[in-house]
Amino acid sequence: MAVADSTSRPDQSFIEGLARSESARLLRAKLGHRWPETTDELDVITRYALLPAGKLLRPLLALHAAEAVGGNPADLLVAALGLEYLHAATLVHDDIIDGDAVRRGRPSVPAAYGVPNAIVVGDHLIFGAFESIVEEPWVASPARVIAAVGELAEAGRDLCRGQTLESQLVGDIEAGARWYPEMIRRKTGTLFRTACHIGATLGGGNADAISGLAAYGEHIGIAFQIRDDLLSFVATPEQTGKSATSDLTNGRPTLPLILAYQAAGDADRAELCAVLARRGAGPRDLAWLRDLVANTGAVAGAYRQMAGHVERAVTELAVLSPSPSVTVLTGIARWTTSQNL
Repeated sequence: MAVADSTSRPDQSFIEGLARSESARLLRAKLGHRWPETTDELDVITRYALLPAGKLLRPLLALHAAEAVGGNPADLLVAALGLEYLHAATLVHDDIIDGDAVRRGRPSVPAAYGVPNAIVVGDHLIFGAFESIVEEPWVASPARVIAAVGELAEAGRDLCRGQTLESQLVGDIEAGARWYPEMIRRKTGTLFRTACHIGATLGGGNADAISGLAAYGEHIGIAFQIRDDLLSFVATPEQTGKSATSDLTNGRPTLPLILAYQAAGDADRAELCAVLARRGAGPRDLAWLRDLVANTGAVAGAYRQMAGHVERAVTELAVLSPSPSVTVLTGIARWTTSQNL
């Protein structure tokens, strides 16, 4: 299940090649088959949350982790899609919590179908994630299936703790500076870690390989979140497919803001705290914050932290023998820092 295009260049063509790879094609075909057009309202909304699919990075990580330890990724398509279900559930619930009306360039699930339906669909996707892990247990031993289910449950708990911690940091940039690393480790790093852990577990990996791939995934997830935080300041909503002011409107101290605060003078610190406290950032606030983040070197500082996690992720892959899938995993890591931030 090799990537169609070259994986030697960690640029946009890499991720485009990954999206056209045989692995991605099979995942999309399976996803469309499992969620066909229907008149059932719950399935209609669930399909809306899932399709058209995004990059499918988490299920792709699971498949390549399985292949990297000697497993057959074609046997794990259903289980891998479970990671996409859990990811989609977190996006639906995030949009409810944040009041975001746009996701992937179109109305979010709560905006399109209402908050009550969005809550139910998010829950529905979570249950579907667990069902996916056990649906085809013959591809792995019962012990490995049980271990995968346990890992998925642990991920769910971590995600909830990460969300709660994020809520506690609203409007408090000092607390954000202290707890931001732990918050993104749980809220974003967890699901990447879990994708690699489950893929390696169901693929038949030994303890060292599973541990190394899980650590790789966690660092990639953290880097991915830092990249997402940066995009709010260096990209347009048209490029990202979501609101540029969501974090500010919700008073969240993201890494660029934390680094800008730490480097700023007293007057700028006070103004930054005031903007977060207002929780209603307009164009003027956003422009001022972008200037502050740029002028204090916060973009470069956040980029360095992101790159550090990418390098640690790649180092974790040393436990594996060289293979096409290890090359893909390395490429995914490198792509995170290859964009023009």
